[in-house]
Amino acid sequence: MAGLSLPEVLALPVLEAAPRLLGAHLTLGGVTLRLTEVEAYAGADDPGSHAFRGRTPRTATMFGPAGHLYVYFTYGMHHCANVVCGPEGEAAAVLLRAGEVVHGLEVARARRPGVRDRDLARGPARLCRTLELDRSHDGLDVRGELRLAGVPVADVATGPRVGLRAAADRPWRFWAAHDPTVSRYVAARPRPPGRGGLDPGAAVRSAHRTRPPTSPRGAP
Repeated sequence: MAGLSLPEVLALPVLEAAPRLLGAHLTLGGVTLRLTEVEAYAGADDPGSHAFRGRTPRTATMFGPAGHLYVYFTYGMHHCANVVCGPEGEAAAVLLRAGEVVHGLEVARARRPGVRDRDLARGPARLCRTLELDRSHDGLDVRGELRLAGVPVADVATGPRVGLRAAADRPWRFWAAHDPTVSRYVAARPRPPGRGGLDPGAAVRSAHRTRPPTSPRGAP
């Protein structure tokens, strides 16, 4: 499937679309990132997804159309951004986990003073701060701001998604191997003892929570 256009990539099943977004350039708020790490979330077929239990006001954007941002707020302090993919109604999305600032470096530094350049967007919360993304951008059409890499990333690594308890073994995290801007893998925290059985929606919530104060862990 070499040479696909952006609309064609976004229309693919999320597990095919996600690695093809590596190396893509996303320009928002005066900053351009080269995407180096993403995670795939497959809606109703994915216990790690916010959309696993169906449509809610919060997750409505995930159900399409493709090419729009699904932005959520977690832990009372972090935002995470995802690009909706696949056929409308399937609620599939790709979490933007990390990137390299390739344009607007001074703007990005001003937004995150004292941070090393490689860490400006190294993690989904940091990425959102660097691009100044928040819940007001939920539903934003980014097809005009997202540009696929001219040359696909040659060495794509895969592994489990960060911080999930549900569907934790699925290797649906994709990153540019050996790239210094890729975030650190963190497994989910063990569930505290004495909490009893799994409460409704706990698996879904854990998928998109972040670990303060740095980099959020799961996504849609």
